[in-house]
Formats: sequence, C-alpha cells, structure tokens
Amino acid sequence: MKIIKALLSIFFASLCLILWQPVFPEIATAEEDLDSLIEGFEDEPVNASEESFDHLLDGFEEPQGEDSPQVIEDENAASQNENKYKVDAISFKGHASVRSTYNYAHEKPEANETDWRGLSSLRSEVMLEIDTKLGKNWSARISGSAFYDAAYDINGRDSYTDDVQDNYIEDVELLETYVQGSLLRYLDVKAGRQIVVWGNLDNIRVTDILNPLNLREIGTTDIEDRRLPVNMLKIDAYLSNWTFSGFAIPEIRFNEVPEYGSDFYPADLPPLREDKPESGFENMEYALSIRGVFSGWDVAFYWADVYSDASYLKQLPDFSQVELAHANLKLYGAAVDVALGNWLLKAEVAHITGLKYFNTADETYSRTDVGAGIEFSGFSEAMLSLEVVQRHIHDYDDVLENEPDNLKRVSTQSAAMLTKTWLNETLSLTILASAFGTDLKKGSFQRYELAYDISDGLLVKGGWVAYQSGSTNGFNNIGDNDRLFLECKYSF
Repeated sequence: MKIIKALLSIFFASLCLILWQPVFPEIATAEEDLDSLIEGFEDEPVNASEESFDHLLDGFEEPQGEDSPQVIEDENAASQNENKYKVDAISFKGHASVRSTYNYAHEKPEANETDWRGLSSLRSEVMLEIDTKLGKNWSARISGSAFYDAAYDINGRDSYTDDVQDNYIEDVELLETYVQGSLLRYLDVKAGRQIVVWGNLDNIRVTDILNPLNLREIGTTDIEDRRLPVNMLKIDAYLSNWTFSGFAIPEIRFNEVPEYGSDFYPADLPPLREDKPESGFENMEYALSIRGVFSGWDVAFYWADVYSDASYLKQLPDFSQVELAHANLKLYGAAVDVALGNWLLKAEVAHITGLKYFNTADETYSRTDVGAGIEFSGFSEAMLSLEVVQRHIHDYDDVLENEPDNLKRVSTQSAAMLTKTWLNETLSLTILASAFGTDLKKGSFQRYELAYDISDGLLVKGGWVAYQSGSTNGFNNIGDNDRLFLECKYSF
C-alpha cells in the first residue's frame, strides 16, 4: 500500500505542475484560428463588395432622428445580450424551510431526565448556492446553510445537556464549495469541499464510504440528504467509455452521531474521550475508482485507504484509561447495474480490511459486504425498490456478540421503498422501510411521507416515522422515538 500511496502522491504532484506549464499548443491553435478568420480581408475587394458596402452605409451619414428605430433596437439587443451574459456567468439558487417534529411515543421521564414528549423540533433553515464561470473551461461553486431550532428555547434550554445545546440549536456550515475545470481535453480536476457517491444502492451503503453521514436522527431523511461534504482533490481521466478517478482527501471527518442527552443517544453515560486523526497531509486519505458506462449497463471498481467512521476502544500506553479511536481501513469494491425494460438490477460488493471492535481492540478483522437491489418502474407513475445487504466478518470471535459490539458473524440489512405520484407529479407518496436481521428484529424503522407542490418552488410535506428497538448499535433504545413531522419549503 505504501507503493500505491507513493504513486498517487507523484500522480497528483505531476498534475499540479501541469497547471503551471504554458499552454503553447492552445496559443498556437488560437493564432491559426485567427489567421483563418481574417484570411482574405487583406486582399483587394471586388467592385461588387464595394457597392454592397456602400449600400449598407446608406443613411449613416445623416443625423439620427425619431424615425430611426434601428439604433434603439440594436442598443436594446446589446443590453439584453449583456444581461444574458451576466446571468449565465453567475447564478443563485437555494431554499428556505421550516420543519417541526412532534414526539408522541415517549413516556414520562425520570427525575433529571430530558422530557422529549411533544414538540421536539421547530427548525428554520436557509441554504444558498452560488455557481459562477471562471473562463471557458472552469467554474466554481460556493454553498452553505444555517439553521436555528426554536423548540429548545420554547421548551427551555436548561432541560437539555450541553452537548445538545452546542449542536442542535443553531449552526452554520459550509457545504459543497469547489473549483473545477479541464486541464486537458480528456482530464478534469475538481478541488474543494465535495460530495462523491460510490455504488448504486440508494438506501444502504456498501462501497459508498468517502463522505460521512449525519446520523443524529436516523430514518427522518434519505441518505442523499445526509451526506456531509469533505475537502478533497478529485482528478478524472476519460478513455472511451471509461472514467478513471483519483482522490486525495486531507480532511478527516466522521459521521455526526447523536449527542449525549439526545433522544437518539443509545446509552445513559456520556461517551469516552475520542482520539480523532488530525486533518492534513500526514493523515491523507486516498481513493481510486474506475467506471465504465455502456448501453443498458455500467460497472465500477473501487479502492480506498481511509479511516473508519465507527470507533473502537483503545487502551492508552500507560494502561491508566481507555479512549475511542478510529482504525485505518482498506476497501476493495465493485458495483454493477443492468437495465432490462422496466427493471433495474443492482449489485455491490466490498471487502474491507483493518476493522477493529470494542471487545477485541488488539485484534484486526476483515469483512465482506455483498448487496443486491432491484427496481421496478412498470407501474403507472410509481416505482418499487428492494435492497438487501449481507455482511460477513472473517475470523469471527464469539466475544463480538457481547455488548457494546453486538455483532454476529453474519448480519443482514434490508430496505424497501415505494414511491407514487398523482396530479401530474405534484402530489407524491413515499414509503420507506429499513430493518436489520433476517427476522427483522435487530432494529428497524418505517417512514411514511406525503408531499405536495403547491406552486413552483413551494412544497409542503408531512408524515410519520415509526421505530422498533433492537440490538444493532444505534437502535438500542430507539423504540419510543416515533414522531410526526411537517415541513414547508420554498426553493428559488
């Protein structure tokens, strides 16, 4: 792996040097094109051309009066073209939303416990995205969001832990922010805060590991809305039907898990101190992907050298105490999907090495994840999908079955989704069910969501999320978090 890292470092460094090289071929081409355009203008014009030119100039020597609308039209056209250029050069979009949730399943809390009954969230959010062109082949994007949750002030901040107050009441975050462009006709570069999606399953992750997730409220939103952007350098090379992508990721970022004191936090005690690798070149993460797109099917291959989002229990050198740490992982994966009429067949596989767990911190494990999915869109304005993933831990130790790992040698996760639209796709219903275990008793949730486009840009949706507790981490004490939600969102 050191060799691969070295080659990748050389690869990225070489590409950076390319950026500083004078583009002589492009200059030469531009000169040739200019010569081609002006070819013949230095020749003596024929008489017919002189007569035509004189005819075109008729009237321009006379003073312009109110009977000369052509000049006004030309000025208006120029103004319109100028405004069009400005609009194309920079564009804005975003949304403003208000979302409320109501917990109805919680029982009366014990003394000194937070009361999560009733209104649990009244969150206002604004997101803005700015795109601009930086020349012919380059562009940039800046996006960010900010939110404030009034429910915590309504209910009284003193009833919540410091961790909840620090992370749930208000926040400002820089979202996808990057510069991208073409170095060569077959070579693109993208640098900055990005979201990169690997694999083809929509509701369960197998190879999709480059971006962490927001897991503070499991099941309330889809995965695509929970990915967190990460600073990285991405380089794409194109060869026929294939795209070769290399990634260098200096920012180390992990899943945002429920904070101590929240209704989704799985334990009664606060978490241990966590040793997180510092962002920078010393702990750089690397990844490679190769994707081929063909008629009716596509295939992709993946390799990654990253830190695990999940933590394990690490003994300090002096044996005085323990802390949470993150293992270094290697992923080797592949994905394929095939379109057959109204059917879409999907498959993913990932082999992961370097895994560490709480109960056997000194041991390292490998795991193979295999996933399959199927989508059927032959219904009238409806789509049905089913995904199943099985994870197999190699060299399994029975102690992993105990808390806090709660891991079986073989574990199963499944998800089913139904979407249906009416009224020219202005009214939509989404039902998502996700579960762990072959008996569906290791933890699960179901989300029922109805959305209506009142007008262009104005959306109202509401629904219900139901949870079932299980031994899977994150679902230990989740069964009383059932909630209703209502959201109004204006997009511009």
